[in-house]
Amino acid sequence: MDRRSLLTTAAGAVALGAVSQVPAYASSARMPHPKLVTKFNVISDIQGDLSDLDVALADLSSSNPDSTGIAIAGDITPRGYDFEYAAVKEAFGRHTLPKAAWAIGNHEFYVPKWATPDQLAQATWPNGTTEDSLFRSFYNFAGRNTVYAEQSFGGIPVLMIGTEKYMHYHDATLWDEVWMSDTQFTWLEERLRHWEAKRKPVMVITHHPLPNTVSGSHNKLYMRDYLQSDRLLGILGRHRDVFLFCGHTHWDLNLSDWYVRRVVPGTANFDGFNVINTGAIQTGWTDDGKGGEVVVPGQFNQGLQVEVYRDQIMVKARDFATGAWLKQVTIPLHTAI
Repeated sequence: MDRRSLLTTAAGAVALGAVSQVPAYASSARMPHPKLVTKFNVISDIQGDLSDLDVALADLSSSNPDSTGIAIAGDITPRGYDFEYAAVKEAFGRHTLPKAAWAIGNHEFYVPKWATPDQLAQATWPNGTTEDSLFRSFYNFAGRNTVYAEQSFGGIPVLMIGTEKYMHYHDATLWDEVWMSDTQFTWLEERLRHWEAKRKPVMVITHHPLPNTVSGSHNKLYMRDYLQSDRLLGILGRHRDVFLFCGHTHWDLNLSDWYVRRVVPGTANFDGFNVINTGAIQTGWTDDGKGGEVVVPGQFNQGLQVEVYRDQIMVKARDFATGAWLKQVTIPLHTAI
């Protein structure tokens, strides 16, 4: 099911104050690096495209055999059925892969739109499906009991964050918007402070893009994804060596704003924090030049390889379908590991 056919656009825009993006801070040229700390991969938006997932997993297994982890930035399944989670687990099991870090996406909440797996019934939403059952399906699959969690890829902290409510259960005017509890915000603040004191860069994995960051996030379709965007920006914006990876838009990694530094006013961090688009496994989209989006023609299957060095991070955009590197960016760390 195409999530775009289900989106409703609310009037107005999110007021964020003056925003600066500083992509020039990083260099697209390879910089000298004294020591590799770890390498890992980031993908997103599988959405039931298991054939492309199989291609992607085979490619990243061969192109990054020493990977210490794979982060999946949401939309693991097309609808959130247990059998769909099982199919993804089976696909991962066909390859020799490192541990995975799963973030929740909006497609994990689409079961209520269906009377049965074969019968779409949006008029009778939620068709007997409880909100709790959707979260339990994700928790059973991910092997944890919270949306937010921390893992380590080769000694580098990886934090997963996401919505703790599916908002249509709570407000009939809302659907896929992200709601985060005070507990999750407090946890995120504490973990970022902890790792900054330990002189470690932090990788944050989330499904939805924050407004006015990477490709697609300036589009009216994605400006209101977070109900507490200012609060989240205020937390992330204090830390120079935070790297936020987000999916959801499926926008092409060939676009120039696939990586940006987002400066958040009032945080006293004039360098900003790093935001990276993850591309998508299932179907690519791009700007249509009219304030909307259009499908990227041809085969589309993209993701990232992240290389952590003692004084810099290199992020490489990968075309899994052709086995080719699309581009890369080298980002100096403010504090060496």
